[in-house]
Amino acid sequence: MLKVNNIETWYDLIRALHGISFEINQGDVVALLGSNGAGKTTVLKTIMRLFYDAKTEQPEKGTIEFLGTPIQRRDTSAIVKMGIGYVPEGREVFPELNVLENLLMGAYTRNDKDGIQADLENVFRHFPILRERTKQQAGLMSGGEQQMLAIGRALMSRPKLLMLDEPSLGLSPLLTHEIFQIIKNINEQDGVTIFLVEQNVNMALKYAHFAYLLENGRIVRADTPAVLREDEDIKEFYLGIAREQSVKGYKRYRRKVRFR
Repeated sequence: MLKVNNIETWYDLIRALHGISFEINQGDVVALLGSNGAGKTTVLKTIMRLFYDAKTEQPEKGTIEFLGTPIQRRDTSAIVKMGIGYVPEGREVFPELNVLENLLMGAYTRNDKDGIQADLENVFRHFPILRERTKQQAGLMSGGEQQMLAIGRALMSRPKLLMLDEPSLGLSPLLTHEIFQIIKNINEQDGVTIFLVEQNVNMALKYAHFAYLLENGRIVRADTPAVLREDEDIKEFYLGIAREQSVKGYKRYRRKVRFR
């Protein structure tokens, strides 16, 4: 469904992504894992064409294909219309608008009234609390409710691929489990492919079908959750188990993954 090939993205003189390549198959839940500052959010923003070279109007290097069509030169609005939904880090709801208005903003690029109403009902099926709060101002909702609203807003564009940036950020363990269960339902019941950026490696590996590990703008591992859970280095530095962490051990690990 999505094919990213040799992408490089820069922040002024700093290269954030070092020629990364990966694929996402239709129907899968794919996780992009990594520590803070690894470049995970930059990957999503590059796909959505929020980072590009102003002169060439494309990423500094590399190609991005969605359903076989190159999208690296398309406007963000066109990418959304093609079927990619995006839930940014920190939720980014419209705080002054109420819940219903926020959801309808997700359907801004559409004009099929009956389809919009059907999708609104589908969002309420996944998030019953949003039906109860349709008139509530979004800025007055809790963090968990805002996360539900942000996901619901993205679903209103009727995406084939839904990209979520840190959906568990700032949420309690109970709410995190609830959000991930809903993400699973969206994948299984609605048939939406999921691309998930997440620091909570334990939770991501529980729900993903495949995962990529990003370190310093480079993909250093790619495998199934079952294999990654048994990797001693990942156990230690991302799952918080196995050997006691140490600065010396971490440096040894970083040298090791650089050449994988």
